[in-house]
Amino acid sequence: MHEEHARRGDLTFAGQALEYTCPMHPEIVRSEPGTCPECGMTLLPVGTKMEHAGEHGDMMVKDHRKMLWPHYLNLMLGLWLLTSPFTLGYLSDFAPNANQLRVMAERGLPSFELRNLAMTWGDIVSGVLVIVFSGLSADSWRRNAWAQWANAFVGGWLLFAPLVFWTPLAAAYANDTLVGGLIIAFSVLVPMMPGMSMEGMMGKPDIPPGWAYTPSSWLQRAPIAALAVIGFLIARVLGAFQLGHIDAVWEPFFAGSGAMKGVMNGTETIITSDVSKAWPIPDGGLGALVYMLELVMTWMGGKDRWRTMPWMVLGLTFLIVPLGVVSIYFIIIQPIAIGTWCTLCLIAALAMTIMIPYQLDEFVAMGQFLLWARRKGKPFWRTFWMGGAMEGGNEDMSLGLQGTTQEMIGEAGRGTSFPWMLVVSVAIGISLMFTRLTLGNSGAMADSDHLFGSLVVVFSIMAFAEVARPVRFINVLFGAWLIAAPWLLEGGGSALAAWNGVIMGTLLIVFAIPRGPVHDSYAGWDRYVI
Repeated sequence: MHEEHARRGDLTFAGQALEYTCPMHPEIVRSEPGTCPECGMTLLPVGTKMEHAGEHGDMMVKDHRKMLWPHYLNLMLGLWLLTSPFTLGYLSDFAPNANQLRVMAERGLPSFELRNLAMTWGDIVSGVLVIVFSGLSADSWRRNAWAQWANAFVGGWLLFAPLVFWTPLAAAYANDTLVGGLIIAFSVLVPMMPGMSMEGMMGKPDIPPGWAYTPSSWLQRAPIAALAVIGFLIARVLGAFQLGHIDAVWEPFFAGSGAMKGVMNGTETIITSDVSKAWPIPDGGLGALVYMLELVMTWMGGKDRWRTMPWMVLGLTFLIVPLGVVSIYFIIIQPIAIGTWCTLCLIAALAMTIMIPYQLDEFVAMGQFLLWARRKGKPFWRTFWMGGAMEGGNEDMSLGLQGTTQEMIGEAGRGTSFPWMLVVSVAIGISLMFTRLTLGNSGAMADSDHLFGSLVVVFSIMAFAEVARPVRFINVLFGAWLIAAPWLLEGGGSALAAWNGVIMGTLLIVFAIPRGPVHDSYAGWDRYVI
């Protein structure tokens, strides 16, 4: 038996103790079996290191072969794209309606024939590329992992193409949006995602050290996905009107303003204003594209992606937080610069703002992992793009989708809490946004209330995230301004309006002082949760 072990490399020399090491971290050497402190992999006898490392590579190839069907589906989608211009009539005789003619004149667009021709060639070329990249991705030895990302890039272009070419064809817009989203999903979501390190995939943990839950679980992402769907559907409607595909947009409350009063409602006035026209493509359609990318990125990776895909976590955070700021900015300037409101824009902006607290805990966990890896001397950019394993932490034992409805709701909401002081602050902010309607404010006073009311809503909602609870202190500054504003600005509707500002400002300051309940721990970040 000892001779057999010696041939396998399980023993070094007769009479010497066995040494065990990690296939991914050969610098880790132990005198007895165990797990790697770096990645959690089982330590192997020194002589079997390369053999087992090869087995891990073979395992990845085997897993890849089990998931070739998404690439074959993409190949069929490529064929669909290739024939779409002919089956959907891109080059058929086109009779524009009045709304499409208005869009063409307002935007100074090329002829309908030229834009339809651009869409035709765009889909044909994209279809050919998808067919080629899908064939390369389906290589049974996984030698062309880059082709998966190339296919995803083509899918992203398909989301952009109808907006870049200002397609007058509703069918072309819907076709490229759906096919582009599916190509991205079947390229990098459903099959094994390329570019992840072996260490990250085989290592541990699920739950960051010092945390009690994983911020990357499927249920943790569910609120973001649901809100992204709402935003996507709203933005699609706005984009369709801007492209001339529909004649009207639903608006239950607000009338048009300026030259559009009596001609368009508030929403239509907003999305055809000079502010909207400052974008070279329909900004409603651009919003739909961003929501689609958020939805795709929300479902990428596993419940440990805070360490296996840091770049993805940062990318999703970048889409949510800056876009939330842009959405709020657009809401702020609506009554100030345009003179009316857009109900659908308000709903979409609220959905985007609510996403922020649900994303921040994963962002913090990712930052802690990168900081830990840097301190351990790991290459920063390799770790950022390919991920890795981490010492400590725990395995996620939550029931996930197998739990009861109450358990699933509880897991989805971990990392957030809703102190009544912050909830009331949000209500105060909303009331301030409409003082020109409720209290008769006008001019600088109405603009100030609207601006600071919007900011109060945003920062109070951000503070729902326990890792961002200190953000609530910004409301102290906003409250101080609201107290002073009635005596510094003109346009107050009445004495009641002036005292409303004083009272609301005082309440914001008082409600910003208590922290409110914090139910979870966040390792070293706990010192900032004050």
